[in-house]
Order: sequence, then structure tokens, then C-alpha cells
Amino acid sequence: MKELLTAIARGLVEDPDAVSVTADEPDEEGAVVYHLHVAESDMGRVIGKQGRIAKAIRVVMRAAATRTNDKVSVEID
Repeated sequence: MKELLTAIARGLVEDPDAVSVTADEPDEEGAVVYHLHVAESDMGRVIGKQGRIAKAIRVVMRAAATRTNDKVSVEID
């Protein structure tokens, strides 16, 4: 899952070397929170107009997680 989020983010930004993903431990419901860190200048590219790209990233991650019966959440830091 971490590799999928990294690949998606690196395709969107101008500085792919600045992309990093950290994951929290699963909470009491078993959901894992992934934190996406990008360069300050690339924040707009990852969030998109009215948050559409960020929402799409979250949808793709949730769809991939359901294939493995996991629960995930993505936060853009």
C-alpha cells in the first residue's frame, strides 16, 4: 500500500525525490493511516482544485485496501 501511494504521488509532483510516506500503527478498528509528505511547492498539485485529486487518491487507496480486506486512510501533510 505504501508503494502504491508513493507511485501515485511521484507521478503528480515536480519534485519526486521529496515524496515520502509514513504509516501509523493500526488503530482499534484495524485502520492504517498513511501520511503523505510532499514539497511545499507541490501541495497544490497533490490536493487539486477543491480537493478533487486528494479525494481521488483516497478512493484509489481504499479500493486497493478492500482487495486485501484492510482499512486505510490517507492524510496529506
